[in-house]
Amino acid sequence: MSRLQSAFQGWQSTGHKALIPYVVAGDPEPGHTVALMHAMVKAGADILELGVPFSDPMADGPVIAAAHERALRHGVSLRDVLAMVREFREQDKHTPVVLMGYLNPIEAMGYATFAHLADQSGVDGVLTVDLPPEEAQALTDEMSRYGLDPIYLLAPTTTVDRARKITAAARGYVYYVSLNGVTGAANLDIEEVQRRIDTLRNISHLPIGVGFGIKDAAMARAIAGLADAVVVGSVLVQSLAHHATDPQAGSEAVCALLRGMRASMDAVMNVNS
Repeated sequence: MSRLQSAFQGWQSTGHKALIPYVVAGDPEPGHTVALMHAMVKAGADILELGVPFSDPMADGPVIAAAHERALRHGVSLRDVLAMVREFREQDKHTPVVLMGYLNPIEAMGYATFAHLADQSGVDGVLTVDLPPEEAQALTDEMSRYGLDPIYLLAPTTTVDRARKITAAARGYVYYVSLNGVTGAANLDIEEVQRRIDTLRNISHLPIGVGFGIKDAAMARAIAGLADAVVVGSVLVQSLAHHATDPQAGSEAVCALLRGMRASMDAVMNVNS
């Protein structure tokens, strides 16, 4: 059983809802990423999603796309991201870490090399935005050798038949994109999210994380009442951007947001227990 699977199994037995922050590795400066990862865990994060910098992040809105650009200006590569996870693991052996990014850097490294290095570094799951399950077999075969979980996105436009195929290929959890469009866009329709999650529960036993459009503690609480995990990214990345010249202040701003979300999400658990 993978670290992700074990963690969700424990959380589901207690009603705990996972908080999953996303930041781009190397933003605003490479030397601050590992410290930020530790700080986010202390602030209440349960799983860390670490973005791999890429020059054409097609699923990401302007906030996160700018973070990719900042990291790339520092020359942050996939190998650098894996080194950051390895350094994080020197102190934290328990918090699951998921890499989120695009296929090109993995393909350039080579699937076998990537899977081996990801395992050696302490990565738990990989979400490759532009790699559908039908084209992922070569990569997932290598990942399965090391127990790395392939994680996939589901959208509001995903049909039930398509969702069955995706969830059958996924492990760890599935990531439901709660709105159409890129990261950081629009406002959530909670009733529609509820309907979609109910449908997904009927076709898969995998934990469901919901992201895109979650901007504050109130929204995190609302989603925590429906899903197994809340994924938050753009609002955190924007905080880092606002403090780009003072990474410590950026970390403190991110952690303040996470603490508020964690407290609000825990209130849902207390009400439902």
